[in-house]
Amino acid sequence: MTTSLELLTEEIEYPDSDGQPMAEGDIQCDYLIYARQALRIHFQSRPDVYVAGNLFIYYEQGNPKAVVAPDTFVVFGVASGKRHSYKVWREAGKTPDFALEITSKSTKKEDQVTKPTLYAALGVQEYFQFDPTGDYLHPQLQGRRLVNGVYQSMAATVVSGMLSIRSQVLGLELRLQDGDLRFYDPLTGQVLLAHEEERQARLQAEQDRLQAERDRFQAEQDRFQAEQDRFQAEQDRFRAEQAQAQAEQDRFQAEQDRFRAEQAQAQAEQDRFWAEQAQAQAEQDRFQAEQARLQAEQRSQQLAEKLRQLNIDPDAP
Repeated sequence: MTTSLELLTEEIEYPDSDGQPMAEGDIQCDYLIYARQALRIHFQSRPDVYVAGNLFIYYEQGNPKAVVAPDTFVVFGVASGKRHSYKVWREAGKTPDFALEITSKSTKKEDQVTKPTLYAALGVQEYFQFDPTGDYLHPQLQGRRLVNGVYQSMAATVVSGMLSIRSQVLGLELRLQDGDLRFYDPLTGQVLLAHEEERQARLQAEQDRLQAERDRFQAEQDRFQAEQDRFQAEQDRFRAEQAQAQAEQDRFQAEQDRFRAEQAQAQAEQDRFWAEQAQAQAEQDRFQAEQARLQAEQRSQQLAEKLRQLNIDPDAP
């Protein structure tokens, strides 16, 4: 059965906006958007974590003036769906566990005095402030943790040259990176990115991958070209060796041909010599035969003369 209080509450209007700008300027707005998007991406696999920013939190049923709009806040243990505003009584009384304010000139006093008191009363376990310009907070990044209902300053450390404060609620580190607020995951050491930064990181990673592929392909081409050049050099060396071997063979063949020619010439000289010797021998034999014939004729004549002297006719039968 609906009670009169519930009927009265339903008739009360809880505005979703006060018509005021989301942030004092672009700088504050950029960090507000970054914090909300980075945390949403980080907790996107958690259906029991709600991340919002510059959203009205109504913390007293029936009183629309009991409202606060942290620049960024995180609630654990509630559904992660979208809301026009956050009404604590509709979330089983669950108030934010983490709140972040981007401090500016117009919000400095409220962020430093009013909101810490309210957030402590609401049980916000951790409250952070960040001053993008460094004009109103020193240091620019400050954190407070609720201890026995009272906020105590959280100790800052220096990590890789960056001021860092560990959020136990988020399991993350809030760091000042060259004056910029960045969330870091201590388990991976990686910075949390907003949607555009994540898109740019993906594009850069894809570009790096494509460049690596191009470099690998170029390296393969260079290696293939080097192999081709080496193979061509081997072919040229082989052809040169073949040409040298052919030249040696041709030289050897020429030497053989010359040697054979010289042998043939020597044989011809020898044949001519033996022919001349044979001819000389034949001349000598002919001369000796002629001499023997002449000597025989001479002896025959001498004998015939002696016979005539003896009055014997040498021609008688």
